[in-house]
Amino acid sequence: MSNENFFIYEVFSQKSVNAPFVQQFSLLAPNKEVALSMARENFLRREPCFNLWVVKRDDIFGLPPEERPFLERLDNKSYRETKGYGDLQSRWRHHREQYEEKQKHAGNGS
Repeated sequence: MSNENFFIYEVFSQKSVNAPFVQQFSLLAPNKEVALSMARENFLRREPCFNLWVVKRDDIFGLPPEERPFLERLDNKSYRETKGYGDLQSRWRHHREQYEEKQKHAGNGS
């Protein structure tokens, strides 16, 4: 049997019902049944697993390099990102100190 009759399969595992699937390794097999059997033999003896996916690499669709620029954001809505909250603690501290300072001056009759 030549390599022309074999296909590359990607093996993904899920450790628990709520865990995401993670790509583990690739393997060569003549069909999906043999690929699943090989994946079970090679992976399940190493660590526990809740679920296993074996996918022919040719069946995985991905963006070609020339289309990846289309993944860039089309809008300027940076206000939706959480990066603006990084200094929130220092801003609150600044306002609290200003308030306490005003209270101190009000208490002194200044």
